[in-house]
Amino acid sequence: MWKEKNRNAPIVEFLGWVLFLSLLVEGILLLLEPYSISYMKNGELTVGYMIYAILGMLVSTPSPAIALFITLRRAEKITVKEYFKQIIHTPKPLTAVLVTGLFCGITLIFALCCGTPNGSPWYMMPLGFLVMIPFVGMAEEPGWRGFLQPELEKKFPFPIATSITAVIWYIWHLPIWVMPTSNHYGDSLIGFAITIFVWAFVGAAIYKATKSTLACAVYHAFIDSIGAIYDWNALFDTYPKTNGMLIYFGIVFVAAIIIWAVFDMKEKNKAKNTY
Repeated sequence: MWKEKNRNAPIVEFLGWVLFLSLLVEGILLLLEPYSISYMKNGELTVGYMIYAILGMLVSTPSPAIALFITLRRAEKITVKEYFKQIIHTPKPLTAVLVTGLFCGITLIFALCCGTPNGSPWYMMPLGFLVMIPFVGMAEEPGWRGFLQPELEKKFPFPIATSITAVIWYIWHLPIWVMPTSNHYGDSLIGFAITIFVWAFVGAAIYKATKSTLACAVYHAFIDSIGAIYDWNALFDTYPKTNGMLIYFGIVFVAAIIIWAVFDMKEKNKAKNTY
């Protein structure tokens, strides 16, 4: 999403804003956590809990997208309308459908074969998916895959750039491990690290193939929406200890590397033919 070819992208500034917003908001959420615990225990809807929920939905989760907007606003004077257009811009829609659909399909098959239903009706998944596109996918992916990943790839080889993105993405999630009402509370840090690492490569492959932040947001929303009808944490956050999990992670990781390599080669050949 960085348009200035003659200037280095302000990666450090972007990460600085992510850090600032995360520390500020997560600190407030930790102070308000008792209200969330009370709500989960007895359904007590308080002003404190409402503030907690609003901050989480509108500031905490979207902090990468907010940080990127601030960064681009300072560097390029971008407007909110222009920023949104960049997020939804999909130059190769058919490729986006095929590549994103491939990874979503593999994950759905894994859930159907190895997942534990949580008792919710099936239609909760598509409903959850529609909610998570703006509030999860588009809230995070502009920062991670739309900006950080491609800009790091200009400085480092693909595996290193993607690993750096994965580490930052993982660290950004860590504060919710100390919040008792978080859906990650008590989960395996190692298991989640493996998931983040593999999905960082998948996200990088989707963006390389499609040049679409929206495609990455759709994939992110889809994998999260699986938790609407399956025990998401048991499916993805546990330390891989079944053949199904190992096969799933292995397939998507290899597929991501192959797809990235294929489209990177096409990109380089196109650049050679242009000159």
